[in-house]
Amino acid sequence: MRKLKLIIPASLVLAGFVASTATSYGTPAYLTKEKKNNPNITSCTSCHIKVGAAADMKKDPNLNDVGTCYSKNDHSLAKCNVPAKK
Repeated sequence: MRKLKLIIPASLVLAGFVASTATSYGTPAYLTKEKKNNPNITSCTSCHIKVGAAADMKKDPNLNDVGTCYSKNDHSLAKCNVPAKK
């Protein structure tokens, strides 16, 4: 009985974490891929104006000019003009 008093709340907390965790769909992979080819890509803010929670980013990705070009060209920076690092 004493173990159940510990196991039940712990399992509820674990279930809450699992249910509320958002998944990311490869954006760190895009950053890694493009950083190899272009040293001016340094972080997520290279393509986004601001970075927020994953759910908010799906609704409104806040893309700047580089991010818009990247999404229109099959996720490739080959045709995009990336400004130099500041």
